[in-house]
Amino acid sequence: MTETGELTYRRVHQASPEVLFDCMTTPEHLTHFWGPAGTTTPIGGITVDLRPGGVFETTMVSDADGSTHTMRAVYVEVRRPELLVWIEADVEGGMRTTVTFVDLHDGRTEVVTHQTNVPAAYLSAQARAGFTTSLDRLDAYLAHLNAKRE
Repeated sequence: MTETGELTYRRVHQASPEVLFDCMTTPEHLTHFWGPAGTTTPIGGITVDLRPGGVFETTMVSDADGSTHTMRAVYVEVRRPELLVWIEADVEGGMRTTVTFVDLHDGRTEVVTHQTNVPAAYLSAQARAGFTTSLDRLDAYLAHLNAKRE
């Protein structure tokens, strides 16, 4: 068996828990930020069946060479707007991702992403940095949404 670990990412975003939850569960939003910098996730490559037992799948495309990476998961728990839990069965050991949306009651939300059974390759500094760029992309997308509302 391959060695696995745990990761936790915390980020405060300028949006309500409801907006963030919708961004994380709607293909029309996900296509704008899902995946690390240097990738795109076409809307046709996103499946969201938002219920326990439902499928969550994304296919990211490398901007550099067009190669693809598909993430396949099944939702375990869905509680709008405070919690999403999914398991990626294709990842050895079944990597579990828990996303908690914490309302800071000032127009901001802390999003805590906790992953368990994380394969060694995902624990590398490069992989963690890639995940962080996805959070940066989410921040930029939220700024765009906020500007449209003003």
